[in-house]
Amino acid sequence: MNETVRAQAGKEVHVILDNLNTHKPRHDRWLAQHPNVHFHYTPTHASWLNQVEVWYSILSRQALRGANLRSVQELRQRIDAFIKAYNQTAAPFEWTKVKVSSKKLEHKYSNLCK
Repeated sequence: MNETVRAQAGKEVHVILDNLNTHKPRHDRWLAQHPNVHFHYTPTHASWLNQVEVWYSILSRQALRGANLRSVQELRQRIDAFIKAYNQTAAPFEWTKVKVSSKKLEHKYSNLCK
């Protein structure tokens, strides 16, 4: 973050974070020292964010893993080529929320062997 803020000196910096508790300390001294930085939090249980993460996982595995790129331009070209090829057969992700019911666990070795 320090590098990013330095590179954007004098500009507003907006950072999007999920709701992980470590992203939201009660008294954030660093954030107080950087008034041009604004944190925005995604909604709790943001299912659309899961879909974005799935897409980035696909990009990473199919286009970037093991790549030896020498410049940002080369990275951009690799990503653009992947998107062009991917979009030819792309289909929407179908995401459903699975209801998980809590169940009392039996902490007995004999139950593990059934």
